[in-house]
This record gives sequence, structure tokens and C-alpha cells, in this order.
Amino acid sequence: MQMVEPDAEAVEVQLRAGELSCVGCGGELCPWGHARWRTLRDRGQPVQLRPRRSRCRSCRVSHVLLPTLVLLRRVDVVEVIGAALMARHVERRTRAEVAQAAGAPWDTVRGWVRRFGERAVEIRGEFAALAHRWDADLGPIEPRGTAVLDALEAIGVAAGAAVRRFGPTASWTLAAGASGGRLLSNTSSPVPAGG
Repeated sequence: MQMVEPDAEAVEVQLRAGELSCVGCGGELCPWGHARWRTLRDRGQPVQLRPRRSRCRSCRVSHVLLPTLVLLRRVDVVEVIGAALMARHVERRTRAEVAQAAGAPWDTVRGWVRRFGERAVEIRGEFAALAHRWDADLGPIEPRGTAVLDALEAIGVAAGAAVRRFGPTASWTLAAGASGGRLLSNTSSPVPAGG
């Protein structure tokens, strides 16, 4: 699995032009069919997604090219999850209010909040490092009082640094891409090796 930009047409052009590299060996990726259709949720509305597959010309490993609209093993799009985390922790909304705004069951929202809280210290560290890598003149990131608020602040600061260096990008799309889709994963680092 490899994260790519959300624009499927642009990804197809890059893939056919040999502009996408294998995350394993750095070799050139070429088209290799499609993954299965997935039904995602965007504020309760169904969204159909069929990710492109690719295969490395060098190591022959195949990769699903997952757009930065989603996180691994999550049904809801990343913007909805990010907005829910902000609403719960920054705006201090109830879980029921957050679930209603997200169009997701409250058990699902509770899972996002719990997983983000469990990984907050690690997320803060990884995104603070990314922010300083993208903006060497960046000062220290101010603590916000809790590990979760610190992690949210680090994601925001990293997004700001990315905008200054690379151009406009949405914060949560950036978080999905920078984490390799693993932001709420329970099996690996929130940022893949080489971040």
C-alpha cells in the first residue's frame, strides 16, 4: 500500500509516465489493475472508491495506491475524522454531537478519540519532527496542556510548514499522507520510515 494524492486522474497520468516510485526500493511503478471497490462515508453519505494498483518494475512488488482522502482500515474519510477530533478536543463538544456532525455511529467516534489519545505522544513527536524538517526556521511548538491537544497542534504546525514549502494542502489530507494512512493504526508508527 502506498499513499497518493486524491486526484485519480493526476495519479493515473503520473503512473503511466513512470513518475511514481516504489516505497520499498525506489523503482518505477507501472499500472497493475485496480483494487476492489470500497464504500466509504463522508458525513454519513456513501462514497465509492476503487484504488489503483501498481507494480514495481524493479522489485516486482505490487502496491495499492490509496488516496490521501482515507486512513487505513477506516470507513470514514480523513477530513471527517479530523473534524471530529477537533470538535471533541478543541471545541469540547459531546461525543453525541460529534457523531451527529460526522454522520458516524458514536461507537466509531469513540474509537477515533480513544486511538488518537493512545497515540498522541507519538503523533506529536512525529509531526513536530516533520514540521521542523519542512521549515528549519520554525521555533519550538508550544504545549497546549494535554497530549492530545499537543498532537493536534503539531499536526497543524506541520501542515503550515508544508504549505509554506510545498504549496496549499488540507491539514488532514497531509496527515493521512504523512502517516502513510496509519494515523489511527494500532499496528505501526503513525509515520512510516523515511516520513
